[in-house]
Amino acid sequence: MNDSFHATSVMRCPGPWQNDQLGRRAFIRMGLAGFASLSLPGLLKLRADSPAPGKQKNAVIMVWKPGGCSHIDTYDPKPNASSDYRGPFSTIGTKIPGVEFTELLPMQAQIADKFTILRSMQQSAGGHPAGSMQLLSGDPDTRDKPKPKYPDWMSITNYLRSLDGVRTSPLPGYVGINPPLEYNGPAYLGDAYSPFTVNGDPNTPNFSVPNIGISDTAEVRRLNRKTSLRQNLDTLERAFDKAGELEALDQFETQAMTLLTNPKTKDAFDLTKEDDRTRDRYGRNTWGQQLLMARRLIEAGVEVLTTSLNGPLCGRVQNWDDHAVNHHVFDAMRFRAAAYDQAVSALIEDIYQRGLDERVLVVVTGEFGRTPKINYAASTGEGNASAPAGTQQPGRDHWPRAFSNIWAGGGIQTGRCIGATDKRGEDAIERICGPGDFLATIYHHMGIDSHNTLIRDFNGRPTPIVDRGRPIPELMG
Repeated sequence: MNDSFHATSVMRCPGPWQNDQLGRRAFIRMGLAGFASLSLPGLLKLRADSPAPGKQKNAVIMVWKPGGCSHIDTYDPKPNASSDYRGPFSTIGTKIPGVEFTELLPMQAQIADKFTILRSMQQSAGGHPAGSMQLLSGDPDTRDKPKPKYPDWMSITNYLRSLDGVRTSPLPGYVGINPPLEYNGPAYLGDAYSPFTVNGDPNTPNFSVPNIGISDTAEVRRLNRKTSLRQNLDTLERAFDKAGELEALDQFETQAMTLLTNPKTKDAFDLTKEDDRTRDRYGRNTWGQQLLMARRLIEAGVEVLTTSLNGPLCGRVQNWDDHAVNHHVFDAMRFRAAAYDQAVSALIEDIYQRGLDERVLVVVTGEFGRTPKINYAASTGEGNASAPAGTQQPGRDHWPRAFSNIWAGGGIQTGRCIGATDKRGEDAIERICGPGDFLATIYHHMGIDSHNTLIRDFNGRPTPIVDRGRPIPELMG
């Protein structure tokens, strides 16, 4: 991100890492370590458009395909390209006149009038860490780093939403169901703005989320006793709480206790509350039930929901990284296509059928596409979608110059295709969109003015949440 900014745009917010307050804040964090490693919010000016009491705010579900999905083999087929580019899949028509997908996505093709395809996304980083950081935080660095320099849009949204202090749901504002956290996170905002994380397979019969909705009276009393340190700290420290930090801690502590003790929170995660027909529609597998849980949680009041489609349903290496050494790319696409097509189409249909399509935006994407030109290499191991070690098999490598994602809900006009790539799918050539545009579009839906909002970093320097980019007009509700 560019460090330059207009002085008039700087919002006065005492950030969590200003040097003159490190000692006091460290003391507070140590005293409350039982709840979280809290990074305390300052007073950042929000875009003034708060909802009326009781009205749910706009929300986003981001479905992440880690490793990068081949755009050629899904949403942007090139049937007239030579055989070393186009792949083996035939094309099928969709509900959008003149727009074709590959045969792998028949269910999404049938509901394409309910979403919009963006075929002209691009970014400049070829590695998974840098590519993910570019798309989700706007970091322009093309080098892979072990941890993010900038917070991702999910953490920033959680942070900004927390400042207005209005929550109409006992659930956390930000939840990740097997979320994409390997290369992203809250960075200088601190762990308090990370997601409440749900791990595991929600399709298993005995699946449950631990430590929520506790109903045992004795256990609730024990948890309340644990807050006594917090209460004592209130008495001791209110006098020096010049920045209002303890009030911020009140908010986080209250949210934590509500999650632990409110029985409604447990119900929101309980998929047995759904009828069998709905669960079957999403697919009785990990991905289907993840997306069904995502819809349940958003409907119950979660505002930011991220979930990764990875694991065994992807093939041997458990992601979409279809190098020839990992997977036979076309076997891998066939292997995962049915579960992916069914789960995503069910989520999108459900959003509309349940009247959530104005409030809830669904975004399905990965960090980049795959090389349009097919290459061959020896497999490094046998497994699902991969031949025995040493066998030559086709693959596609990382490709940030062009890729596709889909957008649904959010009050947007659907049934459209935005942008285009060249005849081989190598470069975006029409309505080119970058990470800044991607982020600004999501922020716009969440009511955040990405052009004027700045947050202080580790050094106390106001940093824009989007350095370059504007909301994509066709995706603005």
